[in-house]
Amino acid sequence: MPSERAVLDEAAGDRIRLLKLLAGAGQSAGSTRPVAWGPATPEEADGPSRATQSPAHAQPMAAAASAVRPPQPPKLIVASVQSLLQPVPAPESLSGRNRTLRTGDDVSTGDLAQWLVTGGFHHSPAVELPGEFSLRGGIMDVFALDWDDPVRIEFFGDQIESIRRFDVATQRSLATLDWVDITVLAPQDPDRAHLAEYLPPQSWFLLVEPSELRDEGHNYLRRLEHAQPMHTVEEVLDRAIRFPSITASAVAAGSLETTCRLKIESVEHFSGDISKVRDELDSAGAGQDVFLVCQTEAEVRRLADLFAGTQLARQGKLHFPRGNLTSGFRLVPESVVLVSSSELFHRTDIRRPVRRRLSKAIDSFMDLREGDLVVHVGHGIGRYRGMSLLEKDQQIEEHLLLEFYGGTKLYVPSSKIGLVQKYVGGTKSRPSLAKLGGRVWHRQKKMVEQAVTDMAADMLDLQAARSARPGISFPDDTEWQREFDASFPYQETDDQLITIEAIKRDMTQPRPMDRLLCGDVGFGKTELAMRAAFKAIDAGYQVAILVPTTILAEQHYRTFSARMAEFPFEIATLSRFATRKQQSEIIERLANGSIDVVIGTHRLAQPDVRFQNLGLVIIDEEQRFGVEVKEQLKALRTIVDVLTMTATPIPRTLHMSLLGLRDISNLQTPPEERLAVETHVSRFDLAIIRNAVLRELNRNGQIFFVHNRVADIELLARRLRQIVPEATLEIGHAQMSEHQLEKVMLDFVDHRFDILLSTTIVESGLDIPNANTIFIDEADRYGLADLHQLRGRVGRYKHRAYCYLLIDPNKHVAPNAAKRLRAIEEFSELGAGFAIAMRDLEIRGAGNILGTQQSGHIALVGYELYGELLESAVRRLRQLPPRTSVEVDVDLPGEAHLPRGYVPEMRLKIDLYRRLARVSTPAELDDFRVELNDRFGPPPPVVERLLALTELRFLAHRWQVRSIRLERPYAVLAYTSRRLIRELVDQSKGELRVADEESAYLPMGQEVADPNRILARLKSLLQSA
Repeated sequence: MPSERAVLDEAAGDRIRLLKLLAGAGQSAGSTRPVAWGPATPEEADGPSRATQSPAHAQPMAAAASAVRPPQPPKLIVASVQSLLQPVPAPESLSGRNRTLRTGDDVSTGDLAQWLVTGGFHHSPAVELPGEFSLRGGIMDVFALDWDDPVRIEFFGDQIESIRRFDVATQRSLATLDWVDITVLAPQDPDRAHLAEYLPPQSWFLLVEPSELRDEGHNYLRRLEHAQPMHTVEEVLDRAIRFPSITASAVAAGSLETTCRLKIESVEHFSGDISKVRDELDSAGAGQDVFLVCQTEAEVRRLADLFAGTQLARQGKLHFPRGNLTSGFRLVPESVVLVSSSELFHRTDIRRPVRRRLSKAIDSFMDLREGDLVVHVGHGIGRYRGMSLLEKDQQIEEHLLLEFYGGTKLYVPSSKIGLVQKYVGGTKSRPSLAKLGGRVWHRQKKMVEQAVTDMAADMLDLQAARSARPGISFPDDTEWQREFDASFPYQETDDQLITIEAIKRDMTQPRPMDRLLCGDVGFGKTELAMRAAFKAIDAGYQVAILVPTTILAEQHYRTFSARMAEFPFEIATLSRFATRKQQSEIIERLANGSIDVVIGTHRLAQPDVRFQNLGLVIIDEEQRFGVEVKEQLKALRTIVDVLTMTATPIPRTLHMSLLGLRDISNLQTPPEERLAVETHVSRFDLAIIRNAVLRELNRNGQIFFVHNRVADIELLARRLRQIVPEATLEIGHAQMSEHQLEKVMLDFVDHRFDILLSTTIVESGLDIPNANTIFIDEADRYGLADLHQLRGRVGRYKHRAYCYLLIDPNKHVAPNAAKRLRAIEEFSELGAGFAIAMRDLEIRGAGNILGTQQSGHIALVGYELYGELLESAVRRLRQLPPRTSVEVDVDLPGEAHLPRGYVPEMRLKIDLYRRLARVSTPAELDDFRVELNDRFGPPPPVVERLLALTELRFLAHRWQVRSIRLERPYAVLAYTSRRLIRELVDQSKGELRVADEESAYLPMGQEVADPNRILARLKSLLQSA
């Protein structure tokens, strides 16, 4: 249930992975589980400021302490000296922080909730992140800080009936548990104890390189601004040697009598050249068992295939265990050699897979609040004014209240919630409310419908032109291609694997490829582009990579050169950084075919650039090029294969609508180790800025400082240099010459200085893994999407990243700005809020892909309705049947809704109504019922009736019945198909009677007095098919 490790220490984690590999990976957790002790860096020790910490990061050392204490302490603890310097709570102070809950226990939900709140947990409508809990009637969800998954505790009265582990993304249960251990971390207790106080007296200490430990410890304390609460190095080493201890060192420090020499040798150096590696491996492992350590099953398969012909493999002495190994070694007495796959091919910085905590990207309706603009498909733009329970003809149902122009009100029943969409238009100006019953909305909708039809027709014409022209049919993957793919040092996400398969499939087709690849920086687009480029080069073709800026060209050049270093390919970059002589030489070599890959800016699109055998063009951020370049690219699309990449996401609905017009791949899975960016709103405070900068410098990191006024940026630079004299700082802004600005940005990429003080020109495509702290000055002046995009410059890799939203201490913050700042502080990139924060960016993405004119149309009707109109146009042009939707009006007596006692949170309730409106099959309805039961408990009668009415609607839809109403003593069915209604009359054995060309009636008799019997009779009739 809890995580196998306490708060992960990077250095300690490396040791654990090696120990696991040597002992045999996959040992079960429990009393023998190894624990990596505490954080190794000061920013994890005390966070940005104790006062502003979130519960997920409060006192990580307390979590570590809890993980190693009885009754089930680990047999092995691995710790860095930095971790041991950090104090922990005294063992006795943890006694009130832990509770064990078992099925059958009597527990008051109120008392348990109060205990969690006191312990630093936050109450939330839906649990998504560690440190949160929710309480819905008799069901409590809890996500403790040291767990991989949250648990759902179901009560019957005050007795625990069941405990289930559930998935954050789907909110569905995964497994049943007998008991669960919950630890809360109350931040008020002072931490002064040491790890040694938790260890039994018979414990042993193994000190690896004691002299290095001493030096590292002193350096660590010296770098800290406030070392007061820390233990001293001498205190830590003194505590260690009170226990039986062993020291391990490369050079013997003790006497011969107390020294044990282990025969361990380093492994020979490998060249990294594919053609030589097989022989080198045979030579290194001659007469011994060689274990080639791979990170993933896919790597095991690829390397086993690659080395199948070696002498070691033929002798059965080559093995492929899964694990993590930084560098190989030879165990001489055992005749065993361990080699890491990264050593063979000179790869570094292996990504270690960790459990990803990612919440489902939710519907924007979850964020619908009173006063928000909405779109009613039939009536236009209105304002949401809340929800209320209304009775009409003895039918009690919840309704959305919408307000239109002039204060006109419209009540929309929850069964028709699908007709209402939250308005998202991607423009800063707010649209005016529609006039209920007016004609303007219908004219606007008609105009947008025509525009999307014209655009879809143009895109289909371009698609037809591509299909008509013969393209390059690239051959299947070669051994070189397979090895290049295998040498990727990370584990591919499912998105990446699906996308590269689609790209390669496109490339092997005889028509030119034109694929759009969407995904944020760090989601793996460049790797896919390199594999596509490799495929083209391997087949004898040239590749041109077009990027919008010189800085990006330089960065791509470095990435491609490093990744393809093992292969005899020529890679060049063509931009302003090259002299005229160099440019002429590159152009000449492109023409004679001696350059395989060229990476450049719009300079590549100029007429003097000729290729001998161009096969693939890769375009990065096409929307940032000028009209002339775009036209040239449009022409290219019908001749060679084109892969376009963009870091701006597009809405999923629009993605689905465009599928029939353009080949699109969407990378939506973040990197395995990406952590949420810890965000803090603060007044401009010199102490906070200094501490945060020093924290980043302590881990050898870099800092972005965004200040969007050129007029006083020099003044701020002087101030920052005074605050943190230890840091080097440079300025970058749009009023500098392009060459100057590029030099500053490249120097920052190369870590030639620590702080980049700049305006918002921070390059959206730049990948600077070392920069993990960002300050945004006067943050109240930015929109939510802008803040999110700026914050996205940090936190792309495995280190915890920090974002500080600074506000002028002398300035009053407007209520809307305060709301935005609160929202961005609360939104986690790994939680549901991420989807909401991305919404404006998605609209920008839609405009980038479809063009400015289409952005205006999106603003008129909202992007959700725009996507539906576009999809309808595509289906019509491709002569596909329209997408069916269940729209049956059912007016029957009885109460059917989600009561507040069952689903107390209004936003959750709206989301459930919306999803229920989309249900169209019995299987989907059963699944929805199971989810309700799992998340909220057994549905009460009014909810069961709501589900039964939904089932009645899609049963009626199957018979093309468009409405059912009660006119005592009859149920009246309005129909559209005479053939089907005759079939239904026949199957009912005359009970159903046709009244006229549009309606039939069913006599109800005794059932008319009981709403449940009316419903059962109608279901029985419609199920008779």
